Amino acid sequence: MKAFAPTDLGRPVEAVLWMLATGLCFVGVTGVVRHLGTGIPAAQSAFLRFGWGVLFLLPTLLPMVRAGFPAGSLKLFGVRGLFHTAAVVCWFYAMARIPVAEVTAIGYLNPVLLTVGAAMIFGEKLALRRVLAVCVALIGALIVLRPGLREVTGGHLAQLAAATFFAGSYLIAKRLSQIVSAGTIVAMMSLSVTVLLAPFAWWVWVPVDWVQLLWLALVAAFATGGHYCMTRAFGAAPLAVTQPVTFLQLVWATLLGALVFGEGVDPMVLLGGAVIIGAISYITWREAVLKRAGVTPAEAETI
Repeated sequence: MKAFAPTDLGRPVEAVLWMLATGLCFVGVTGVVRHLGTGIPAAQSAFLRFGWGVLFLLPTLLPMVRAGFPAGSLKLFGVRGLFHTAAVVCWFYAMARIPVAEVTAIGYLNPVLLTVGAAMIFGEKLALRRVLAVCVALIGALIVLRPGLREVTGGHLAQLAAATFFAGSYLIAKRLSQIVSAGTIVAMMSLSVTVLLAPFAWWVWVPVDWVQLLWLALVAAFATGGHYCMTRAFGAAPLAVTQPVTFLQLVWATLLGALVFGEGVDPMVLLGGAVIIGAISYITWREAVLKRAGVTPAEAETI
């Protein structure tokens, strides 16, 4: 078996370039789904997108299934599949109904929810600074949504639900990463989500043509490329370097919405997104500092 070279985290320029490519790939995903609109039900769109993903990963899936899985992992794959299925249905629903920039900005809540979930499930300590960063991120979400000042639609609520379900999915992935490889986690996610989406897709199925199928294949290709670029970025520099670059995804999404779909540029969405990503960047930077110290600090040392 081929041995992997040690990860070199001293290439910040390369990491930033990979993260720029990541953002463009994910904006490509949102743009295509936005283009398809509401003509295909959310569950069916998600099913077809992940179905393409399974086809792309089939050469790796078959040997994986034949080799078997560690004890207990199949249950975790199933639970993660449930969370991820709910997340992608909510995301596809939101993407077809609210501006691209708003979907992107609200999606930035995912790392914040991960921080809270890790404290609740894995017992990770939430020091005062992390609690304050989470509160700041939630303020950013309120700036984006502005409840009481404008209508909060089903699309907004769906994207909030998507961020929550994605956080649950990634928390289970963190547990799985201790017992199986990253490739196995990605491949089994695609397979489990496709299987779980199948009955919902069948229930709402509408006829699709080859053009729509090819657009959804492009969604799968963009998503796969985005995850690949993100992995390369994480291997080139610490998260403290790569995390702030994700804010540019909101810039690309805003430009896409304005130039391609005629959506207005909402300064409050940009402001709220900047507040959220600022809080995320602070949490990331703080954890990078603690790791460089080479010790696990007591709670009093982290406030």
